[in-house]
Amino acid sequence: MARRFRGSDTFKVDAKGRVSIPAPFRRVIEASDPDWREGLRPNIVIVYGDDAFDWLEVYTMKAIEEIDQQIEDMQRGSDERLWMEELMHGQSIETNIDDDGRLVLPQKLREKIGLKGEAFFISAGDYFKIWKPETYHKKAGSRTRKLAEQYPEGFDPRSLLPPRSRG
Repeated sequence: MARRFRGSDTFKVDAKGRVSIPAPFRRVIEASDPDWREGLRPNIVIVYGDDAFDWLEVYTMKAIEEIDQQIEDMQRGSDERLWMEELMHGQSIETNIDDDGRLVLPQKLREKIGLKGEAFFISAGDYFKIWKPETYHKKAGSRTRKLAEQYPEGFDPRSLLPPRSRG
């Protein structure tokens, strides 16, 4: 099974838009880039989306290739495929992690989500999100709390996972 991103943390963003990638995240990025070798910079894709996105999604090359294949499987010319092509291809950039383990976030992306001094990283399995810390705590944190409030006290959210076949 492919390695996954796990955890969350806040990191400083310097005036040039450089932010350190958590070391465990870098290992996943490297392992998921088929072109990466020692001494090379691992590649990633940042999806910034439309105005409704106030976060950035950072995908490994393996994850983005899977999404590309899923888009190819959609009906060419359908509204859904056009939407996915615009989001995942047109509203994204391919970049890499520098030799010091940092990601350089272009000014346009920093401005889009309001990043200034700090960036909040949170795992989402085969990708991770970068938020302005205050926006994450205000929006995403409240969304999770609201969802949890729909269930009784003591509810185990792992019970929502679908059963897996064994063997």
